[in-house]
Amino acid sequence: MSQKTAIRQVVLDTETTGLDPSKGHRLTEIGCIEMINRRLTGKRFQTYINPEREIEPGAAAISGLTNEFLLDKPKFSEIVEEFLTFIQVPGTELIIHNAPFDLGFLNYELNLVSHPWQPIENYVGVIDTLLMARRLHPGQRNNLDALCVRYNIDNSAREYHGAILDSELLAKVYLAMTAGQTIMSLGTEQKRDEVIKADIPFQPVTRTKPLRIIRASDEECRLHLEKMAELERK
Repeated sequence: MSQKTAIRQVVLDTETTGLDPSKGHRLTEIGCIEMINRRLTGKRFQTYINPEREIEPGAAAISGLTNEFLLDKPKFSEIVEEFLTFIQVPGTELIIHNAPFDLGFLNYELNLVSHPWQPIENYVGVIDTLLMARRLHPGQRNNLDALCVRYNIDNSAREYHGAILDSELLAKVYLAMTAGQTIMSLGTEQKRDEVIKADIPFQPVTRTKPLRIIRASDEECRLHLEKMAELERK
Protein backbone atom coordinates (compact mmCIF):
# COMPACT_ATOMS: atom_id res chain seq x y z
CA MET A 1 0.00 0.00 0.00
CA SER A 2 1.56 3.30 -1.11
CA GLN A 3 2.05 6.05 1.45
CA LYS A 4 0.24 9.29 0.74
CA THR A 5 2.56 12.24 0.11
CA ALA A 6 2.28 15.01 2.70
CA ILE A 7 0.97 18.31 1.40
CA ARG A 8 3.07 21.23 2.61
CA GLN A 9 1.62 24.72 2.38
CA VAL A 10 3.03 28.02 3.59
CA VAL A 11 0.63 30.85 4.35
CA LEU A 12 2.44 34.09 3.49
CA ASP A 13 1.83 37.79 4.00
CA THR A 14 3.94 40.92 3.65
CA GLU A 15 3.88 44.54 4.76
CA THR A 16 5.35 47.29 2.59
CA THR A 17 6.26 50.98 2.46
CA GLY A 18 3.58 51.63 -0.16
CA LEU A 19 1.47 50.04 -2.85
CA ASP A 20 3.69 49.85 -5.92
CA PRO A 21 7.18 48.32 -6.19
CA SER A 22 7.61 49.94 -9.62
CA LYS A 23 7.71 53.27 -7.75
CA GLY A 24 10.49 52.05 -5.49
CA HIS A 25 8.37 50.83 -2.58
CA ARG A 26 9.92 48.07 -0.51
CA LEU A 27 9.10 45.28 1.94
CA THR A 28 8.97 46.06 5.66
CA GLU A 29 7.88 42.64 6.97
CA ILE A 30 7.49 39.04 5.83
CA GLY A 31 5.43 36.51 7.78
CA CYS A 32 5.00 32.81 6.96
CA ILE A 33 3.44 29.88 8.79
CA GLU A 34 3.61 26.23 7.79
CA MET A 35 0.73 23.80 7.31
CA ILE A 36 1.16 20.11 6.52
CA ASN A 37 -1.92 18.14 5.52
CA ARG A 38 -4.08 21.10 6.58
CA ARG A 39 -2.64 21.22 10.10
CA LEU A 40 -0.54 24.05 11.50
CA THR A 41 2.85 22.69 12.52
CA GLY A 42 3.98 25.64 14.64
CA LYS A 43 6.89 26.34 12.28
CA ARG A 44 7.06 29.92 11.11
CA PHE A 45 9.29 32.53 9.55
CA GLN A 46 8.92 36.19 10.46
CA THR A 47 11.18 39.15 10.05
CA TYR A 48 10.99 42.91 9.89
CA ILE A 49 13.05 44.48 7.13
CA ASN A 50 14.87 47.78 6.82
CA PRO A 51 13.37 49.07 3.54
CA GLU A 52 16.15 51.62 3.04
CA ARG A 53 13.55 54.28 2.40
CA GLU A 54 10.73 55.98 4.29
CA ILE A 55 7.30 54.45 4.78
CA GLU A 56 4.40 56.34 3.25
CA PRO A 57 1.99 57.70 5.89
CA GLY A 58 -0.87 55.56 4.59
CA ALA A 59 1.17 52.37 4.82
CA ALA A 60 2.42 53.29 8.29
CA ALA A 61 -1.15 53.84 9.47
CA ILE A 62 -2.10 50.35 8.27
CA SER A 63 0.89 48.42 9.63
CA GLY A 64 1.75 50.53 12.68
CA LEU A 65 5.42 50.35 11.68
CA THR A 66 7.63 53.43 11.83
CA ASN A 67 10.83 54.47 10.12
CA GLU A 68 12.58 54.57 13.49
CA PHE A 69 11.51 51.01 14.37
CA LEU A 70 12.81 49.60 11.09
CA LEU A 71 16.11 51.48 11.08
CA ASP A 72 18.12 48.75 12.84
CA LYS A 73 16.34 45.80 11.20
CA PRO A 74 18.13 43.59 8.63
CA LYS A 75 18.02 44.45 4.94
CA PHE A 76 16.33 42.08 2.50
CA SER A 77 19.73 40.93 1.22
CA GLU A 78 20.54 39.75 4.74
CA ILE A 79 17.42 37.60 5.20
CA VAL A 80 16.72 36.40 1.66
CA GLU A 81 18.42 33.01 1.98
CA GLU A 82 16.73 32.21 5.30
CA PHE A 83 13.38 33.16 3.78
CA LEU A 84 13.89 31.05 0.67
CA THR A 85 15.08 28.10 2.72
CA PHE A 86 11.77 28.19 4.58
CA ILE A 87 9.58 28.18 1.46
CA GLN A 88 11.61 26.18 -1.07
CA VAL A 89 10.90 22.66 0.24
CA PRO A 90 9.92 20.66 -2.89
CA GLY A 91 6.16 20.57 -3.45
CA THR A 92 5.42 23.60 -1.28
CA GLU A 93 2.40 25.74 -2.12
CA LEU A 94 2.18 29.38 -1.04
CA ILE A 95 -1.22 30.56 0.17
CA ILE A 96 -1.52 34.33 -0.31
CA HIS A 97 -4.44 36.75 -0.22
CA ASN A 98 -4.14 38.89 -3.36
CA ALA A 99 -1.05 37.03 -4.52
CA PRO A 100 0.02 39.46 -7.31
CA PHE A 101 0.61 42.17 -4.68
CA ASP A 102 2.90 40.14 -2.42
CA LEU A 103 4.64 38.33 -5.28
CA GLY A 104 5.25 41.64 -7.03
CA PHE A 105 7.15 42.94 -4.01
CA LEU A 106 9.03 39.70 -3.40
CA ASN A 107 10.12 39.48 -7.04
CA TYR A 108 11.15 43.14 -6.98
CA GLU A 109 13.34 42.52 -3.94
CA LEU A 110 14.84 39.38 -5.51
CA ASN A 111 15.64 41.37 -8.62
CA LEU A 112 17.35 44.10 -6.60
CA VAL A 113 19.77 41.57 -5.09
CA SER A 114 20.18 39.78 -8.46
CA HIS A 115 19.01 36.51 -6.94
CA PRO A 116 18.63 33.61 -9.40
CA TRP A 117 15.45 32.39 -7.70
CA GLN A 118 13.01 34.61 -9.60
CA PRO A 119 10.22 34.97 -10.37
CA ILE A 120 9.26 33.18 -7.21
CA GLU A 121 6.14 31.56 -8.72
CA ASN A 122 8.40 29.52 -11.03
CA TYR A 123 9.66 27.58 -8.01
CA VAL A 124 6.61 27.12 -5.79
CA GLY A 125 2.89 26.68 -6.30
CA VAL A 126 0.66 29.65 -5.49
CA ILE A 127 -2.94 29.68 -4.24
CA ASP A 128 -4.64 33.09 -4.29
CA THR A 129 -7.36 33.11 -1.63
CA LEU A 130 -8.76 36.39 -2.94
CA LEU A 131 -9.64 34.71 -6.25
CA MET A 132 -11.11 31.77 -4.34
CA ALA A 133 -13.25 34.09 -2.22
CA ARG A 134 -14.50 36.00 -5.26
CA ARG A 135 -15.68 32.76 -6.82
CA LEU A 136 -17.40 31.62 -3.64
CA HIS A 137 -18.86 35.03 -2.75
CA PRO A 138 -19.29 37.04 -5.96
CA GLY A 139 -20.26 40.66 -5.54
CA GLN A 140 -19.37 40.72 -1.84
CA ARG A 141 -16.49 42.23 0.12
CA ASN A 142 -13.70 39.67 0.23
CA ASN A 143 -10.87 41.35 2.10
CA LEU A 144 -9.41 39.49 5.07
CA ASP A 145 -11.53 41.28 7.67
CA ALA A 146 -14.74 40.56 5.75
CA LEU A 147 -13.82 36.89 5.37
CA CYS A 148 -13.06 36.59 9.08
CA VAL A 149 -16.54 37.91 9.84
CA ARG A 150 -18.13 35.61 7.24
CA TYR A 151 -16.41 32.51 8.65
CA ASN A 152 -16.73 33.49 12.34
CA ILE A 153 -12.99 33.86 12.85
CA ASP A 154 -11.93 36.13 15.71
CA ASN A 155 -9.86 39.00 14.31
CA SER A 156 -10.25 41.32 17.32
CA ALA A 157 -6.46 41.39 17.82
CA ARG A 158 -5.99 42.94 14.38
CA GLU A 159 -5.60 46.57 15.40
CA TYR A 160 -2.91 46.90 12.71
CA HIS A 161 -2.04 44.76 9.71
CA GLY A 162 0.92 42.57 10.62
CA ALA A 163 2.40 39.92 8.34
CA ILE A 164 2.50 37.10 10.88
CA LEU A 165 -0.90 37.88 12.42
CA ASP A 166 -2.51 38.18 9.00
CA SER A 167 -0.93 34.85 7.99
CA GLU A 168 -2.51 33.19 11.02
CA LEU A 169 -5.92 34.64 10.18
CA LEU A 170 -5.57 33.73 6.52
CA ALA A 171 -4.73 30.14 7.43
CA LYS A 172 -8.01 29.87 9.34
CA VAL A 173 -9.93 31.52 6.49
CA TYR A 174 -8.37 29.17 3.93
CA LEU A 175 -9.21 26.10 5.99
CA ALA A 176 -12.79 27.32 6.37
CA MET A 177 -13.15 28.04 2.64
CA THR A 178 -11.78 24.63 1.64
CA ALA A 179 -13.36 22.52 4.33
CA GLY A 180 -15.01 20.27 1.74
CA GLN A 181 -18.50 21.45 2.59
CA THR A 182 -21.12 20.63 0.03
CA ILE A 183 -23.07 23.20 -1.94
CA MET A 184 -26.60 21.86 -2.52
CA SER A 185 -29.04 23.31 -4.98
CA LEU A 186 -32.21 21.53 -6.11
CA GLY A 187 -30.75 18.08 -5.73
CA THR A 188 -27.35 18.93 -7.22
CA GLU A 189 -24.23 18.61 -5.09
CA GLN A 190 -20.73 19.82 -5.74
CA LYS A 191 -17.71 19.99 -3.46
CA ARG A 192 -16.76 23.51 -2.45
CA ASP A 193 -13.12 23.01 -3.51
CA GLU A 194 -14.33 21.85 -6.92
CA VAL A 195 -16.22 25.12 -7.31
CA ILE A 196 -13.06 27.00 -6.40
CA LYS A 197 -10.93 25.19 -8.97
CA ALA A 198 -13.47 25.26 -11.76
CA ASP A 199 -12.76 27.46 -14.76
CA ILE A 200 -16.38 28.60 -14.87
CA PRO A 201 -18.72 29.48 -12.00
CA PHE A 202 -20.81 26.66 -10.56
CA GLN A 203 -24.26 26.56 -12.16
CA PRO A 204 -27.06 24.59 -10.44
CA VAL A 205 -29.15 22.22 -12.50
CA THR A 206 -32.70 23.44 -13.04
CA ARG A 207 -35.40 20.79 -12.44
CA THR A 208 -38.05 20.34 -15.14
CA LYS A 209 -40.40 18.51 -12.71
CA PRO A 210 -41.57 19.61 -9.25
CA LEU A 211 -40.05 17.94 -6.21
CA ARG A 212 -42.08 15.03 -4.85
CA ILE A 213 -43.35 15.72 -1.31
CA ILE A 214 -43.54 12.69 1.02
CA ARG A 215 -45.67 13.44 4.08
CA ALA A 216 -45.38 11.65 7.42
CA SER A 217 -48.00 8.99 8.19
CA ASP A 218 -50.37 9.22 11.17
CA GLU A 219 -48.27 6.60 12.99
CA GLU A 220 -45.06 8.53 12.35
CA CYS A 221 -46.66 11.73 13.64
CA ARG A 222 -47.84 9.91 16.81
CA LEU A 223 -44.37 8.51 17.49
CA HIS A 224 -42.82 11.93 16.91
CA LEU A 225 -45.16 13.58 19.41
CA GLU A 226 -44.42 10.87 21.99
CA LYS A 227 -40.70 11.39 21.54
CA MET A 228 -41.02 15.16 21.93
CA ALA A 229 -43.08 14.71 25.10
CA GLU A 230 -40.41 12.36 26.50
CA LEU A 231 -37.68 14.89 25.78
CA GLU A 232 -39.76 17.63 27.40
CA ARG A 233 -40.12 15.57 30.61
CA LYS A 234 -36.33 15.07 30.75
